[in-house]
Amino acid sequence: MKKKIGFLSFGHYQPVVGSRARTAQDALLQSIELAEAAEELGIDGAYVRVHHFARQLASPFPLLAAMGARTKTIELGTAVIDMRYENPLAMAENAAAADLIAGERLQLGMSRGSPETALRGSEAFGYVPAEGETDADLARTHTAIFRAAIAGAGVVHPNPQMSRSTTPLAIEPQSPSLGERIWWGSGTRATAVWAAEQGMNLQSSTLLTEDTGVPFDELQAEQIQLYRDAWKAAGHLRQPRVSISRSVIPITTDLDRRYFGVGARGDAEDQVGYLDGGIARFGKSYTGEPDVIAAQLAADAAVQAADTVLLTVPNQLGVEYNAHLLESIARYVAPAFGWTPANAPVAV
Repeated sequence: MKKKIGFLSFGHYQPVVGSRARTAQDALLQSIELAEAAEELGIDGAYVRVHHFARQLASPFPLLAAMGARTKTIELGTAVIDMRYENPLAMAENAAAADLIAGERLQLGMSRGSPETALRGSEAFGYVPAEGETDADLARTHTAIFRAAIAGAGVVHPNPQMSRSTTPLAIEPQSPSLGERIWWGSGTRATAVWAAEQGMNLQSSTLLTEDTGVPFDELQAEQIQLYRDAWKAAGHLRQPRVSISRSVIPITTDLDRRYFGVGARGDAEDQVGYLDGGIARFGKSYTGEPDVIAAQLAADAAVQAADTVLLTVPNQLGVEYNAHLLESIARYVAPAFGWTPANAPVAV
């Protein structure tokens, strides 16, 4: 299995001391610049998180289109879009347009979303679960409509005063292969099985909203295996993709040490706590000497099981620092778990 790595930016911006992303404009433009820098390093993917009612990236498609116009080969993705907030048909148009601009490089992760600062935020956007439905039901309904639309399904009857055809009209534009590049962000083993049954790729982050007492990487590896088993049982013809997220900070310079030295290593072990009313297990961060964390990641069961590892970046430290961080990971860490640069010469 060829391993891929990508960066994942939450796109924080705040006018505070030390922040290089003080405004929304800073966060947006720096995301584009970091995608360009990552592509030059041979990194495989540039991914952004989507949050509403917060000083973070919120509207992904203008950003993805701009990233696509400024790069040539790197995958461009989301991890994840909260589908409770989305108009599925408008999203289908925007996604197809951005994908065509990028030369069909989008990898769109979506989900029910995570706990947020807004109380019933999606309702402010006009989306309220029907009676007897949950937020998860609403997200899945929006996802089903979106996926049908990008697959070319007719969604509205033609106007007989404008057309002699009676064939239902599909959204335009269409991007032919986009349907194979849709991912579901799953926080449990059960939702991973559901994603496989639906024929979506799997994204799993640095937390799972369940706990069985085993280390996080083993629980996540079990989630991945259940997903792959369900995919096979469903009889899908193509091979699925699986991504996981990790926080990885190699300490290679004095600046790294100032930012992420001993005082920042309190999350070097798994954590178990409560999230959204239920128990959750949070994976540890990998911070320290490159050879040490390289060995740790090589032994991480979920890293071995996934084909793509998304590396969360401290985006408020700016493009130059994050490019340095990605270069350190690419040079000293990622080769230990089987990664080679996307721009490496092909052996003949």
